[in-house]
Amino acid sequence: MTSAHDAPVLPAELTADIERAGYFPALVGDIVAAALAGERVENHLVHLETTFDRDVVRRHITVLVLTPSRLLIAHADDHADEPPAPQDVATATTEAIPLHAVKGVMLTHVVERPERYVPGSLGREVTLTLGWGTVARVDLVPASCSDPDCEADHGYEGTVTGDDIALRIAAAADGEDQLSRALSFARDLSAAIGRG
Repeated sequence: MTSAHDAPVLPAELTADIERAGYFPALVGDIVAAALAGERVENHLVHLETTFDRDVVRRHITVLVLTPSRLLIAHADDHADEPPAPQDVATATTEAIPLHAVKGVMLTHVVERPERYVPGSLGREVTLTLGWGTVARVDLVPASCSDPDCEADHGYEGTVTGDDIALRIAAAADGEDQLSRALSFARDLSAAIGRG
């Protein structure tokens, strides 16, 4: 049995970012450390998102960690137990993806007033989308032919889109530092999967 003194220690910068996010930092730090299993941290990104569900405010934290061999993803969310004894609970999940399994890193830049774009600035907002084949969205529609009088069943046609995780980071909401960190993480992850 391990004690709290035997728990793995995260790098100081990653710990500080988790604490700065403010969402149950001890819990989030422990689940990240458990998934990390002593492997060296190459880069990381901590993203806190707040959503409004009717009259309830819910928080969601995502921690992305790049190691020499894996992409670690940790999520923690607010939930509420069902009556008759409702109480706040958090659900925390980690996933470890070998770098060779990461299929894509997509970075969408939002640039206001592109006619005034300053080279090297890369915009005020990005959406970082990572794909590794765990989640796929299937969009199906009834198939048809060009004959307007045809009543035959042509089955279905559609598309399969991989979209395992997408994070939106905006300088106005998250700060310039967080935007820079997201760009740095995307660059390092892209380079790592390119080498693999």
